[in-house]
Amino acid sequence: MTSPPEKRIRDVFADAGCIGWLHARRVGPTDDGVPAVSVDGDDLVVTASVYKLPLLVALCRAFDAGTLSPTSTVRVNPADCTPGPTGVSMFRDPVVMSWRDLALSMMTVSDNAAADLVLGGVGLDAVDRVLTDLCLARTRIVGGTADAHRKLVIDSHAHTTAEAFAALADNDDAWTVSAYDPSYASATTPQEMTALLDAIWTDRAVSPVQGEFIRQVMAAQVWQHRIRSGFPYADVTVAGKTGTIGAIRNEAAVVTFPGEIPVAVAVFTRAARADPLLPVVDQAIGRAAQIAVSELRSGRIE
Repeated sequence: MTSPPEKRIRDVFADAGCIGWLHARRVGPTDDGVPAVSVDGDDLVVTASVYKLPLLVALCRAFDAGTLSPTSTVRVNPADCTPGPTGVSMFRDPVVMSWRDLALSMMTVSDNAAADLVLGGVGLDAVDRVLTDLCLARTRIVGGTADAHRKLVIDSHAHTTAEAFAALADNDDAWTVSAYDPSYASATTPQEMTALLDAIWTDRAVSPVQGEFIRQVMAAQVWQHRIRSGFPYADVTVAGKTGTIGAIRNEAAVVTFPGEIPVAVAVFTRAARADPLLPVVDQAIGRAAQIAVSELRSGRIE
């Protein structure tokens, strides 16, 4: 007898040495008799860079409203940017980028500097309005990446961001940091993230034009080691956004098999170790997503 999907998903997380939370649902009406798959999906979890998804919705709403033009340009000086392992903060020289190209970098390579520039352009209130309008009452974005880095430096009694991240990766350190606590950091629930994905895929979050832009950008994400690892097929689209900080590894994505109803899945984890590279946890995210999506696949749509 096959175990329920929730039991198999919990086993995947346990085998990988992490705590895990998951929610998965078909995109579209929820009254079709197909239950969601949930593993503590209503628990509060730390977003890490998954916060960039509602931020992108806020930016696209500004495009819809005409308060920002997608093609208006911003001069970016890397020396003034939020540090990060990818994106414009790694550049050697100032560049000029459009708002939509900043959004592209923010989502496809999880560019921290681009995200903070976008947040500065739309404002935190605009992100809050997205959450309110879409009834995401438990999701809270308290600031951008630069804000999280400042808190991390204080929590770790460090002098620089580099020192703080070195301490965060030290498994012998006993202290806790607010970056791991959803009571203090930007937080959501897996269920609310799949609800947000559903709103994007059904064009309720933004206009159809901007919704298509978001879907294309998410499908172009370069990271293939988490949810995508559970779907190594050329004809399957995985459009997602990862999030990582220390022991936290997350991803929210929509998985689409040809001719089938898309499935939204959000996976959040906290590993027992804070090693910078934990491929077993990344693979567990993909395996957990694969179990959940397989349970919800619709078959071909006529």
